Amino acid sequence: MNASASAAVAALNLRFLLDYPGEAARRLELMRAEEVAGLLAAQPPHAVVPVWEQLASDVEQSVIELLPDDMVRHLLTELEPALAVALLVRLEPEPRQHCLALLDPQVVAELKKLMDYPPDSAGQLMDPRVVTLRSEFTVQEALTRLRALKRRDVHEIFLVDNAGHLEGRVQIQDLAMAEPDLTLQRLRRKITGVVTDVAPREEVVELLERSDITDLPVVDFSGRLVGVIRQSALVSAVQEEASIDMLTMVGASKDERALSGVGFAVKKRLPWLQINLLTAFLAASVVGLFEGTIAKFTALAVLLPVVAGQSGNAGAQALAVTMRGLVLREISLRHWPKVVFKEIGVGFLNGLAIAATTALGVYVWSRSIGLVLIISAAMVISMVAAGFAGALVPIALSRFGQDPAQSSSIILTTVTDVVGFFSFLGIATLLSGMLLQTPG
Repeated sequence: MNASASAAVAALNLRFLLDYPGEAARRLELMRAEEVAGLLAAQPPHAVVPVWEQLASDVEQSVIELLPDDMVRHLLTELEPALAVALLVRLEPEPRQHCLALLDPQVVAELKKLMDYPPDSAGQLMDPRVVTLRSEFTVQEALTRLRALKRRDVHEIFLVDNAGHLEGRVQIQDLAMAEPDLTLQRLRRKITGVVTDVAPREEVVELLERSDITDLPVVDFSGRLVGVIRQSALVSAVQEEASIDMLTMVGASKDERALSGVGFAVKKRLPWLQINLLTAFLAASVVGLFEGTIAKFTALAVLLPVVAGQSGNAGAQALAVTMRGLVLREISLRHWPKVVFKEIGVGFLNGLAIAATTALGVYVWSRSIGLVLIISAAMVISMVAAGFAGALVPIALSRFGQDPAQSSSIILTTVTDVVGFFSFLGIATLLSGMLLQTPG
């Protein structure tokens, strides 16, 4: 093949990868790992990422070790963190360490944190080396893939779509007895049980007791299959749960928290209560700055809690959503700009809506256009600040290794109070002329 023909083939391959990543992934899954690695290595990294996101997990595992270091670095950096982690945990320790050594320290720290599942969670119990196929594969194609894997511990095959979401399962005996040209769609069975990777052991045991399960699929927050809990691990989980129940009966639970001693509880809570007291004084000092304005216009003192209360509620909503995202691994530290800007937008629109309702109520109560303008502007500003703080505070605390669940609410309350008081009283001071002109 001459140079011009080779260039034409390379250009067609690139166009195919960019325009049809799902179809490209299906074709690659039927090729040998060496061929897949050679083809992908010849492509620009930006064209490989969309295809890689749709490759079967076992194909990813076999191909990643054959790719050049530059391509591996780009893939693990640009992939969604959940996908990068799912790939890394399937690798043996030595290639995993090699891949991590190629990355920036900040990316490594984030990925390692995501790989560290909570104690006694489904993520710790699962085997990430799960065999997945697509429903449109024929029996012959599936058997070819299985023979290439050379694994004897496969009892069930899980069917996934292009995004890695579970669609069903196929028993290995059904596959062995079926006609070669039959599609796996025709052999598909229903999924009888599934757990998330952060689900506690108790949930796994409860599901096992309700269902006749041999292999329990484990999915991440978006429904992607990330592993499977084997029967041996399920039995171990049941035994461990039974032993913990026995310990609980005699008050010796190793995870005791609600019944922790008074001294232990005080030691953990008192420092944060002291910090909260300091932040309360900080908010009070902001009000003190405008003591003269409040003395002149007593209506401001009446409305002050309205602004602080609404911004506090808005901040608590943003905080709860962000905390849930962190706990369920829907988001990671690198998502902070997207999360923060989303909550700022929500705060702004909610602020406008609440400001309109507040303005109506304040006008009926005071007949003061100036007071309406002041509280409306302050409401929008404080709710935007609340959304910003509610999203950023837990992410920032996680970034610096602190427990966001323990301290986020204190910091958030400080921000909402200070910004709410300062914006309301500051605008009132600037527009005091309008208040003076308002008839009593």
